[in-house]
Amino acid sequence: MARHSRPVATLLIVHHTPSPSTQAMFEAVLSGATTDEIEGVDVLRQPALAATATDVLEADGYLLGTPANLGYMSGALKHFFDQIYYPCLDATRGRPFGFYVHGNSDVSGTVRGIESITTGLGWEQAAAPVTVTGDPGKDDLAALWELGATVAAGLMET
Repeated sequence: MARHSRPVATLLIVHHTPSPSTQAMFEAVLSGATTDEIEGVDVLRQPALAATATDVLEADGYLLGTPANLGYMSGALKHFFDQIYYPCLDATRGRPFGFYVHGNSDVSGTVRGIESITTGLGWEQAAAPVTVTGDPGKDDLAALWELGATVAAGLMET
């Protein structure tokens, strides 16, 4: 039987990418999520200020990316969560997600904030977060590629 070409799952990447470092991180995650080994997963990319509750409801899993700003996630990612939290609260419970954070120093407040909100949403962490301080190096970019590939590959099984 011929395999249909329609994606069986959708991965939504919601990101705030204001710097060369966060751009490099986003590109590494995207490369992992769209590698040729991943089949049947449609990867959608939305800037955090443009992503909607409909985008979230129509996706099967999520990757989130943000800089650490003043000890917390970017205002753009926080705005995203503010817009989608209640409309998506029950309908997206149990869906897998992963995230990455870039900072110039401490990113722990950002990680705690994202984990707190996603726990409230009932999302299931599919991979450990990738955090980078300073410019991302080769090992960081490899970990980000792996994050994208892991979350996308998990959707192949749904």
